[in-house]
Amino acid sequence: MALKCDGIVVVECGVLSSFELLGRRRRRDYLGGGLSFRKDVKRMGKWECCCGVLGQKAITPVEDDKPLKPLAYPNPNPFPNSNPAGVNQIKHIGFHKDLNSLPKPLTASVLSPSRKDGSKVRVAFQGVPGSYSEDAALKAYPNCETVPCDGFEAAFKAVELWLVDRAVIPIENTVGGSLHRNYDLLLRHRLHIVGEVQLDVNHCLMGLPGVRKEDLKRVLSHPQALDQCEGTLSKLGLVRISTDDTAGAAQMVASERARDTGAIASARSAAIYGLNIIEERIQDDDDNITRFMLLAREPLIPGIDRPYKTSVVFSLNEGPGVLFKALAVFALRDINLSKIESRPQKNRPLRIVDDSNKGSAKYFDYLFYIDFQASMADPQAQFALGHLQEFASFIRVLGCYPMDTSLN
Repeated sequence: MALKCDGIVVVECGVLSSFELLGRRRRRDYLGGGLSFRKDVKRMGKWECCCGVLGQKAITPVEDDKPLKPLAYPNPNPFPNSNPAGVNQIKHIGFHKDLNSLPKPLTASVLSPSRKDGSKVRVAFQGVPGSYSEDAALKAYPNCETVPCDGFEAAFKAVELWLVDRAVIPIENTVGGSLHRNYDLLLRHRLHIVGEVQLDVNHCLMGLPGVRKEDLKRVLSHPQALDQCEGTLSKLGLVRISTDDTAGAAQMVASERARDTGAIASARSAAIYGLNIIEERIQDDDDNITRFMLLAREPLIPGIDRPYKTSVVFSLNEGPGVLFKALAVFALRDINLSKIESRPQKNRPLRIVDDSNKGSAKYFDYLFYIDFQASMADPQAQFALGHLQEFASFIRVLGCYPMDTSLN
């Protein structure tokens, strides 16, 4: 699997698609991919690559998996019955006849091991049918069977338990920033990133057929969607009510039949739940893009046939300028970093600088998530991670996958 010559290691494509790098210089094992780098002391700094599957449990510096509390929508009937006289009725565009026939969300605590027979890819997503996550799943796999889940944890577990083939998880938004909860879940679960999807978000204001802007008194949606449409909602003077997701808001408006209540959701939500789109693209920022991760049980074998991206998480040893040195391993090899995110370690949130004196200085101990634009089939990427090992106490490659350069 590896060729070695005078300080250069050449590894066959795909070997390092997913692995874990743990320990200090005395312990450098790639747990996930079955590879290990170790320092050849006798040869004074030359690296060798060897293969070997290690039967060793991975160590992840995150909190133990805890059972989740069931999610709940707000008051199921938060609006009074309203049917103002004089409203012009228009032809109904086709309300969903039976909401009970829609797929029921999976839960993290009750997951049935059964699955339908068929060759279609099954993709789990958080929310109900019509959510932006489902739009991302259909963009990645146009003919897939989408499976709604009641939370991100349930989507991760559905893949782990072989109930679905993939999960699509939002990771960051150009307006709202990173979804920190999902960064934590990436480290807690043993899944691999096998792709990314960039989705152009189109927030639509919708209501029952025949309802106009002037008829609305309140609007339902996810808190982030409400914040992203602050300008429009302020002009309309609408009362805002938060829900667990945007498509769930559309579902509630359709089921409650309150004509003075609207929802902010995707265009697909309006089609699914029989609502009319009153106005499209009501967000304050036109360039509103959400990036999603595609997760699978097995890593994707990387190649060099297209632009690839690699996601890594690591923690650093103590020392001056250690973060600068860690990031420099990529700059020295002309590898572009496209993302860096830091999260406090939950099992060791504070690091003591000097515990020999009372009142010693303490500061947060961080995990660093980075995305760099290179394939693990590229020897330069392998050398960069080998160099990073000099400064890191923990490294894990979350995935190597093709970059999504398109928007729809």
